[in-house]
Amino acid sequence: MDRQISRGLNDRVYDKRKAAALELEKVIRECVSEGNHQRITAIITQLRNEYAYAVHQPNARYGGLIGLAAVAIALGQNEFPKYLELIMHPVLACFGDQDSVVRYFACEALYNIAKVAKGEILIYFNEIFDVLCKLVADVDIGVKNGADILDRLIKDITSEKAVTYVSILYRPQEDAQNKIVDSRGKTLQVYDPQIPKAFSLQKFIPLLKERMYASNPYTRMFLVSWLRLLDSIPDLELVSYLPAFLQPLLSYLSSSNHDVKVVTASFLGLLLQEIKRIHEIKKYVSNEKKRLSLRKHDLNDELNSNAKNDEKDTRESTDNLSDNNNNKGKSNDNNIDDGHDHNEDIDRNGEGINGKRIFSEMNHMPTNDDSHDYSDGGIYIPGQDTIIDYPKIIDILIASLDSSEESIQLVALQWLEALLDISPESFILFMPKLLSVLLQTISHTNPDLKNKANEVNNKLIELVSTSNLDTHFQGELEAKFTPNYSSIVNQLTLQFLNEKESTRLAALDWLIMLHDKNPQRFLEQSDSTFVTLLKALNDPSDAVINKDLELLSKLSNESDDNYFQSFMEDLLKLFRKDRKLLATKADFIIRTVCASLNAERIYMSLAKALESETNLNFVSLMVQILNNNLITAPELSKLRKKLSNKADWPIFQALFKSWCYNPPAALSLCLLAERHALAFSLVESLAEFEISVGILVQIDILVQLLESPVFSKLRMKLLNPSENPYLYKCLFGILMLLPQSSAFNILKNRLASVSPIASLPISVENGSTSKIDAKNRERYDDLLEHFNNIQKNHESYKYQQPPNTTMLSNIHDGVNNITKRMSFINRDDINSNNGMPLETSSAISFSRD
Repeated sequence: MDRQISRGLNDRVYDKRKAAALELEKVIRECVSEGNHQRITAIITQLRNEYAYAVHQPNARYGGLIGLAAVAIALGQNEFPKYLELIMHPVLACFGDQDSVVRYFACEALYNIAKVAKGEILIYFNEIFDVLCKLVADVDIGVKNGADILDRLIKDITSEKAVTYVSILYRPQEDAQNKIVDSRGKTLQVYDPQIPKAFSLQKFIPLLKERMYASNPYTRMFLVSWLRLLDSIPDLELVSYLPAFLQPLLSYLSSSNHDVKVVTASFLGLLLQEIKRIHEIKKYVSNEKKRLSLRKHDLNDELNSNAKNDEKDTRESTDNLSDNNNNKGKSNDNNIDDGHDHNEDIDRNGEGINGKRIFSEMNHMPTNDDSHDYSDGGIYIPGQDTIIDYPKIIDILIASLDSSEESIQLVALQWLEALLDISPESFILFMPKLLSVLLQTISHTNPDLKNKANEVNNKLIELVSTSNLDTHFQGELEAKFTPNYSSIVNQLTLQFLNEKESTRLAALDWLIMLHDKNPQRFLEQSDSTFVTLLKALNDPSDAVINKDLELLSKLSNESDDNYFQSFMEDLLKLFRKDRKLLATKADFIIRTVCASLNAERIYMSLAKALESETNLNFVSLMVQILNNNLITAPELSKLRKKLSNKADWPIFQALFKSWCYNPPAALSLCLLAERHALAFSLVESLAEFEISVGILVQIDILVQLLESPVFSKLRMKLLNPSENPYLYKCLFGILMLLPQSSAFNILKNRLASVSPIASLPISVENGSTSKIDAKNRERYDDLLEHFNNIQKNHESYKYQQPPNTTMLSNIHDGVNNITKRMSFINRDDINSNNGMPLETSSAISFSRD
């Protein structure tokens, strides 16, 4: 540069620098007209090294920036691209200067450069965008204003040139072969090199993804504005890169800046509408292809049918012609006339049998606008080839659903609901992860969130329940879904720990649906599910318990004996480990399970499982609970009736062997089953062992139960002492075991009421009962021997164990439960006794003593 221009660019006064820049512009124009590119390069290099890169000389940087802008203006749009790289780097470097004035002049310089470069500036789009991200949040107002002006210009250039502009500096490879000639001399295109555009969205996305995590509200507004612009350019297909920036974009909804929230929510709505539009376009194109395919198939069938008919007509015409030629009895004139007629037939048939003519007309038939073949170069609809990665989007939405911000959760639910209609198969892979978050959202305090979560949950249930996973999702998708089935069940069972009732209910609804859909597959995955479902029976919510029992009944009814036995063993294991549950809920759980399942099957399985237990105290307590339910629970009325009718010896035998661990329970079982002789033998054997306080309490309960409607048939048998001698002996034996208490007086009064009948001569040997006893004596002896062995083992076990206060406490709790149930059972007796209740049990007062 001339010394005067160089000195002017370095001046402290802006007007002098501007005047020097104008002089420099004239010099560059002269160089361009003269073709002196060497001097232009030298001037740009001087401006770079001596001015723009002079970090510690602010005035020099000011002059360098205005000088570079003047050079760009002088070069013009045609010549400037050759020097773009030399000019752009020093200008971009000045944006990092700590002096705000330098940054402002850099904005001004880049604005002038961009106005000249137009689409060519897009080569440096990433660098310019990165600079603008920082400038829009600059502390200096002047710099921010300059950045806004520059931003608008870059947006205008991008919207106009991003899709089509190719740099004039691009030189295609000369050796790129795009055509070959085959052996037949035909030219084939084998390579079509695509000219790279100045703007590359693929290269821009990584930078955008990095900048999207900015926290400054001005930067966020800037980023959203650019996303809206790029999304408005159809051919760019920004939505294809949605997973790259969706997560940080959703986080903008939690911004403290209201404007950021508004523009983000609006843009997310636009993106969702675009996804829906693309889905509709693809659906339309797919339907059109199917329609055209069917139409072509129908046309081919019609042509084939016409060809067959024409061939038939031709054959008939040929036969007629042959017959006419062989007819020698006709005159020559007639022969000529016949030939004329024949030719007319041929001509007439020629119009119909000429299949080629018809086919040609069909091929060249004009088509309507709605009959284009979209797969063979027909009408292209923007968006029909847009690829959207739905699984990645769903994964991001699930992560956002776990956010603490309600606005983010609501938008995530809205997107999930929409995507369920667009790409339902993409959700299968994410079911465990989605359900773990969605079911918790169902219990949200926000009604809008709660309602939307329920809507999404219902759609998911409908999707899984109506989809045939064994056939529809075959191949890779089914292979991926199979290991997730257990994960789904595990995630659902974990929801039982949630404190919200609606979440637990929703989890049970899912489990019931999965079981109904494929019971066998559900049973294969539910090794630990039984225990969880059993624990859920201790839930404070009645609605949860009812659904839990519904599922348990389904599982048990459709399982084999081994699985059902395992179920019962798990139940006992649960009671053994959780003594609080045993003391407070065991009675209720057994009754409710029996109400849903087969009570006989349950009791047989529990009896079998109890025989293998080593903790005798636990077995005794379980037998007590089972026996109390057997006698008093309405749910077990069928089993009681079956036992009292002596209908099935194996049932009684199986129960008795386990009931032996609790002598009063075994005694009550014998009385219930009308095995009076065995009951009397038990009383005799019981007297030979030490009778504990717990046994006396349970005998006290038994005496009360004898006054209940359950044993009304037994009381009626007291009117026939000759037929039931062992019943009398058994009851008098119980009377002898009891201390003189309220229960003693109750039984004594009952027996005294039939004493006149009992005083009649009784012959045990001649009674019908003796015949029955003789028939079953061998069976009874075996059971009695089993009972005595159990009592001996129990007695030795008792001396080896420390005092068990918990068991006695549980017995007292059982007394209270039985007393409450007795008040219900004896309600009719109370009413029939002029409102006066029967004498209450002495067991309660006994325990107080």
